[in-house]
Amino acid sequence: MKLSMIVLIVLLALVAAFAVQNPGYITVRFLNLSGDTSLLVVIVAGFGAGVLGGCLAGLPGFFRRRSEAAAAARRIRELEAEVGDLKKAVAATAPSPTGKTP
Repeated sequence: MKLSMIVLIVLLALVAAFAVQNPGYITVRFLNLSGDTSLLVVIVAGFGAGVLGGCLAGLPGFFRRRSEAAAAARRIRELEAEVGDLKKAVAATAPSPTGKTP
């Protein structure tokens, strides 16, 4: 936790230094759209688009692992019920401490 906070603070300091050292505006053109913005906004938007793309690419694996975990939990419940039934069966066939079978 402490290491992640230190890394986050260093990253934010670097972004702040970048913003202070590059105050100029640039013209961004995409298809028929254009606009003036700072270089920092363009970089942050590109980073955000990359993070979003990475998250979307990871969604199928997330749902697959979630489904597998649910199936495993269901199988564990089934096996635990079976173990309970087997314990009852063994207890019913085991001789009583007095030596008489029930």
